[in-house]
Amino acid sequence: MIKVSLIIAGTLFLSAASLTQAEVISIADPRYDVPNSPEGVIRPVQGMSMTTVEQQYGQPDEKSPAVGDPPITRWTYNGFVVFFEHNLVIHSVVPH
Repeated sequence: MIKVSLIIAGTLFLSAASLTQAEVISIADPRYDVPNSPEGVIRPVQGMSMTTVEQQYGQPDEKSPAVGDPPITRWTYNGFVVFFEHNLVIHSVVPH
């Protein structure tokens, strides 16, 4: 009798566990596919130094402090955001 109860309890437990799983589907497009060209928004490219970015694009509207390891810094300009690892551009995006 105990063996049958354990089998039933185990089956119910596994059934309940499988019901709690869910798949998350995102319909938002996470890409920022704005061309880095005259038809889009001209912005810094990967590998540029902070000095070069400042020389070509001027002072940013906001400089966020470096966070993490390696240190990642974010500069916000009017129209785009630049991300640096140490002092080199790793990515620039046009926020929506």
